[in-house]
Amino acid sequence: MTTRTLRIAFAVLAFASTARADSAAKTKPAAKGEAVSINANEVKWGEAPADLPKGALVGVLHGDPSKAGPFTLRLKMPDGYKIPPHWHTQDEDLTVLSGTLAMYMGDSMSSEAHDLGAAGYHFLPGKAHHAAEARGETVVQIHGKGPFDIHYLNPTDNPNPKSARK
Repeated sequence: MTTRTLRIAFAVLAFASTARADSAAKTKPAAKGEAVSINANEVKWGEAPADLPKGALVGVLHGDPSKAGPFTLRLKMPDGYKIPPHWHTQDEDLTVLSGTLAMYMGDSMSSEAHDLGAAGYHFLPGKAHHAAEARGETVVQIHGKGPFDIHYLNPTDNPNPKSARK
């Protein structure tokens, strides 16, 4: 799977999240080394990249997930939203902000899930196989080092045929 499409989508979202026309000083893009403060109602949501199943929204809070370096993003998923078994190149830190995220470790969603509720935390080393399912509308915050990528174990699970492994 190539990450070009995912990188482009995150670059667009990163630009959209920093190009806020609704307020001046407190939402201008932070220069390198400057603090970033964003309230929940200020997150600029957009459609999740094509490499994730349709229906989720993403808001980039800091950095650019498509490039090397630190990033922080939020993913808002409707009830029943599933991300089939996959892995990421880089480590992933995830905190549940609201709702419940069912985490499945391994190569399928048939294993017993570990439910993470609000304030639940999950660390996942790079290349660890896992899957996820939202139980109720669920918002998670993910931070890590880019570029962020997703590699589905079963290429037919990839919703983006342009980046699916052949």
